[in-house]
Amino acid sequence: MNNIEQSSWNIRGNKSWIEAVNELNQKGEAYVLVTILGVRGSAPRDSGTKMVITADNIYDTIGGGHLEYKTIALAQELLADDSRQQHIEHFPLGPSLGQCCGGSTSVLFERFAAPGVNIMLFGAGHVGRALAGILAGLPCRLQWVDPREDQFPSLLASNITPVVSEEPKDEVATMPANSYYIVMTHNHQMDFEICETVLKRGDFSYLGLIGSDTKWTRFQQRFAHRGFEPDAVERIHCPIGLSQVPGKRPMEVAVAIAGELIEHYHRDIPPPPTQQGVHWKALKQMLAQTPA
Repeated sequence: MNNIEQSSWNIRGNKSWIEAVNELNQKGEAYVLVTILGVRGSAPRDSGTKMVITADNIYDTIGGGHLEYKTIALAQELLADDSRQQHIEHFPLGPSLGQCCGGSTSVLFERFAAPGVNIMLFGAGHVGRALAGILAGLPCRLQWVDPREDQFPSLLASNITPVVSEEPKDEVATMPANSYYIVMTHNHQMDFEICETVLKRGDFSYLGLIGSDTKWTRFQQRFAHRGFEPDAVERIHCPIGLSQVPGKRPMEVAVAIAGELIEHYHRDIPPPPTQQGVHWKALKQMLAQTPA
């Protein structure tokens, strides 16, 4: 792209498209993967060339110029539109874009949405490890916090980030709004401080606390003494987990908690669009625009 076009977008990342995809998947960040499906005549890049576009960065290139400028604009429109996952656009490079190469290019846009739920799990004990194994297979991004580094498994799923912190409550500030918090550390005072921090922040979607009825009664008394309104405290799920799932084994408790989380996030995540992929009319229109 020329200097004018570059100034309209944030600086391009220095990673290849495949490096960017791996990193963005691990971070849980939404992106559009752009692929040149086919070219006819003279064009900047060959069929199969790819680039990645996020809300803030651009990785790799499909050749620059007006084609890339229009491609980035369309990709960012797609990022802002939850109703579409794929789009195909045909670009006559000379007539419509004013590029001297004069051929034509067909481009596929594929939108990969960020995981629907951001979760912070406090505690890497037996139940925490069992629960993290379940959450690894769900559409979420998990920040797993514990002051004991040796408690984390050596291998973790790509959507799980271990966080070693001497002050777990301080990690609450790193989460986006509407996050989920699961509190099950080895220390009751630490549990209380984490819950207190989440309540003060106030913008959580879910806050679950492991513990007995006795522990919960004591916590409620302490929250009242600290001046928290009863309506705010009642938003805490304690004892945590679905009561319909019995058992005290770590995996049984983890399944009960995961079931409650799944029930909750299905109320938060909008249903998928009724139409997915590229409609046949769009393909027909693109083929009609392609010169013989």
